[in-house]
Amino acid sequence: MKEFSINKNDAGQRLDRFVGKSVPLLSPSLMQKYIRLKRIKINGKGAKRDSRLNAGDTVQMYINDEFFETPDEKNAFLKIAAPSIDIVYEDENILLVDKKPGVLCHSDGGWSYNTLIAQIQAYLYQKREWRPRDENSFAPALCNRIDRNTGGIVIAAKNAESLRIINEKIRLREIEKKYLCVVHGVPRPASGVLSGYIFKDAVKNQVYVKSAPEPGAKTAVTQYRVLASDEAKRLSLVECTLITGRTHQIRAQMSSAGYPLLGDGKYGSERLNKPYGESRQCLYSYKLTFDFDTDAGSLTYLNGRSFTVPKIDFAEKYFPYCNFH
Repeated sequence: MKEFSINKNDAGQRLDRFVGKSVPLLSPSLMQKYIRLKRIKINGKGAKRDSRLNAGDTVQMYINDEFFETPDEKNAFLKIAAPSIDIVYEDENILLVDKKPGVLCHSDGGWSYNTLIAQIQAYLYQKREWRPRDENSFAPALCNRIDRNTGGIVIAAKNAESLRIINEKIRLREIEKKYLCVVHGVPRPASGVLSGYIFKDAVKNQVYVKSAPEPGAKTAVTQYRVLASDEAKRLSLVECTLITGRTHQIRAQMSSAGYPLLGDGKYGSERLNKPYGESRQCLYSYKLTFDFDTDAGSLTYLNGRSFTVPKIDFAEKYFPYCNFH
């Protein structure tokens, strides 16, 4: 229990407004529930949410201590009353989630609770699969990330052993990720490999494709194949497989090859994009395959299994007749 003394600067506020400001980690729906259950009181008595506070009042809150902590990314999950995630696969060790375009994997600075990791942690917390107070240091974590405006499968580990194994498999390139994208033009040849070097400008958060090695540049290799083309619109649906995993690799390499992604404002063409009205790059990490060559310990059962997202809006919009599954 925590008690607040109301001074003249607090006076005149509704109870729910005061609680919302004093305990920012408490979600509005949970706050209303606690007021209704009289776990939040004024002067030791139950009160309505629109009760006005007076100077000299005391507000008692009988809620868990973690809600009184300073908000940051580690406890953002407490703010989420109804987690919203699209689960592709789940077992006792991992969770595969279909991240939608526009959603951040992690906070990009400051405190934000509406991120993918916060949604996942809230989901596991409310299922009682994860109890933060029983853990010394571990919290469910993402094993891979996807750009904010790109969608696709993200792997979350439910325990430390799974996190260690998956991170190692990603490092060893024993997890294959395939992407779908819509590009301007019709790539020739219809399948091939894009090889080069990528240099990242961290200040601009932009990469540049180089044909020869240079200091700071890293090898980048992408396999691609055209699944369908619309000659009239000069658009193609392309599947890309990452051999290396560099920042903005597919977007930069396809653009460098002369086939920029539809909707890509950073590496694409505003002139080509404008007629279609797409505000985000048409790119999706749609398929994931566990292809272990080395020991996977407790996750061996995943070897050989593939998972695919059920729907990609831009693929259905521009190539409704193409079955990418």
